[in-house]
Amino acid sequence: MPTAWRIGRGRISLELRQFFRDRESAVFNFALPVLLLIVFGSVFGGQDLGGTDVSFAQYFVAGMIASGILYTSFQNLAISIPIEREDGTLKRLRGTPMPKSSYFMGKVGTVVVAYVAQIIVLITVGRVFYGLAIPTELSAWVTFAWLSALGLIACTLLGIAYSVVPRQGKGASAVVAPVVLVLQFISGVFFIFSDLPTWMQNLASVFPLKWLAQGMRSVFLPESAAALEVSGSFQLPLVALVLSAWCIGGAIAAVVFFRWSPRGTN
Repeated sequence: MPTAWRIGRGRISLELRQFFRDRESAVFNFALPVLLLIVFGSVFGGQDLGGTDVSFAQYFVAGMIASGILYTSFQNLAISIPIEREDGTLKRLRGTPMPKSSYFMGKVGTVVVAYVAQIIVLITVGRVFYGLAIPTELSAWVTFAWLSALGLIACTLLGIAYSVVPRQGKGASAVVAPVVLVLQFISGVFFIFSDLPTWMQNLASVFPLKWLAQGMRSVFLPESAAALEVSGSFQLPLVALVLSAWCIGGAIAAVVFFRWSPRGTN
């Protein structure tokens, strides 16, 4: 019999084909971030921030890379899983000998590949059109790696848990997309975080996107940009602690709330 790992690899291939054929996924995960980068970069890109040599375009690209984690994991799963639940895909899969772990392996594999593709696109656009500075220090890429790993784990698990909220697959995007948009507004993606009202900063600090964006700024912005942070530093140890806590909380939530069948059915 095929192992769970072998079946999982087959699921990854299948999930990827479905993902890239889905126009909605393409818009949400690739076209929209690039479009936002072009719009905000064109309007504010030439402005320096707080008397530093950091342009808004650099600041914004770092935030959009953090948002890319949210797009490809939380948003993608919270929309696609309800659709599969409603059309009976999950129920049929549950009745097959395929291990449940293989199904989730397929989802995780898709998230990772989509994230890598999106990051390449965003960095390329940022570099070509807005002069984004690419880190040259190994330490910066190590930070990028653990930020991406913790962010993907946390947001993937939260997306699996949140997938129970939409009652219908067709309306899932209407329930999920506003949450992502609000988090971007309050987490320092579209605006300088320290310029936001205090209550908004406190609210954003509860959620992982604020910490992901802050961590990504430490990777793609110079050390002088730390002065733009509320605390005057990037607080990477605290970033790691908060994201790790969200990984644990997301795992618990995914186990407790995930459903294979629509609510009200067996």
